Amino acid sequence: MPKTDMPRIPIVDLSGDLSIPETRDRAAGAIRTALQEIGFFGIANHGVPDQVVAAAFAESARFFAMPVDRKLETKINAGHRGYMPMTDQHRAEASKPNLSESFLIGVELEPDDPGIVEGWPLHGFNQWPALDGFRAPMEEYHRAMSALGLRMLPLFDAALELPDGFFTACYERPMAFIRALHYPPAPEDLPPDQFGAAPHSDFGFITILAQDDVGGLQVATRGGEWIDAPNLPGVFMVNIGDMLMRWTNDRFRSTLHRVNNAPGRDRYSLPFFFDPQFETEVACLSSCCDASHPPIYPPVVWGDYLTERFDANHAYRKQAS
Repeated sequence: MPKTDMPRIPIVDLSGDLSIPETRDRAAGAIRTALQEIGFFGIANHGVPDQVVAAAFAESARFFAMPVDRKLETKINAGHRGYMPMTDQHRAEASKPNLSESFLIGVELEPDDPGIVEGWPLHGFNQWPALDGFRAPMEEYHRAMSALGLRMLPLFDAALELPDGFFTACYERPMAFIRALHYPPAPEDLPPDQFGAAPHSDFGFITILAQDDVGGLQVATRGGEWIDAPNLPGVFMVNIGDMLMRWTNDRFRSTLHRVNNAPGRDRYSLPFFFDPQFETEVACLSSCCDASHPPIYPPVVWGDYLTERFDANHAYRKQAS
């Protein structure tokens, strides 16, 4: 199907004091329009220092350059932390595993965290490779992106006509993951159904993506056409996942997207998945239903929903069950 440049994915400016109603409402309105029309938007002037992003990319590239046996020393654990080799990158709906590898870093949990004490799924301790200088830049990136995510939550309150602090109250103990990704160059005989990331929607609330300069991310329009996502210096891509679509009664729609490997070039990206605490109940928001729009989905506990989706889509979880 031919690509088109319309509709374009908008860029939302986060400069200024977002606690000022006029500034907040301007950004929230732009986000509302983007999520109702395409499900993706970019953010500029987000406040994450360039050097923090560059350092995380540099450490990611150093990790993926290590021999496979060394990377497998931190193979992904039940807490969804560590190295995920290419054979594990297989969505249930895809015909082939993704041509990519990843390393996941979650919130640094304390031993007395409820998720550790009670053995909740997807809770555990981070694994760190034997690679001098790797940990500190990745932790700094996690802190910076978590702060950005918290700064954005009031914009979602405003976009959905919710009380101030509604979503922030769900993030006292957020589930927040860096997924450092490496996409190797596309082979010459790449089959048409082989992707770096097969067409999919994300599972959660929001994903905030930093990309290198290679490109390759494409987004499906509501009409089913694939368009290239903007790839601009200093701009992050943001998309919502299936859980926020469910929470908003389909008012905001999660969007299919995919990644194509580039010929002759490695691609690196740093998606940051920013989701609420495990026990959050996701039920249709009051501002998203009325007599003409009754709730589509029954209430669900976010952590149970995510665990079910992970169990269906990640090879390491199938092997462990």
